[in-house]
Amino acid sequence: YYDYNWTVRGTLDPALAEKIKQAFLALDPANPEHKEILDLQAASRFVETRPENYKGIEEAARAAGLLK
Repeated sequence: YYDYNWTVRGTLDPALAEKIKQAFLALDPANPEHKEILDLQAASRFVETRPENYKGIEEAARAAGLLK
């Protein structure tokens, strides 16, 4: 499942939000500086996700009574 997601506030300038997203997506573990950042997150890379990718987790949480 999609893990360790990063979000920005909804009122953030869309151009800045896009720059931040592209910076995360561009991190390359072959680059030592990028690898250091990825290692801090125990990640090999970042991928784009969407709210609908969490639907199964939401449904499981509702079934378990964790969400109303």
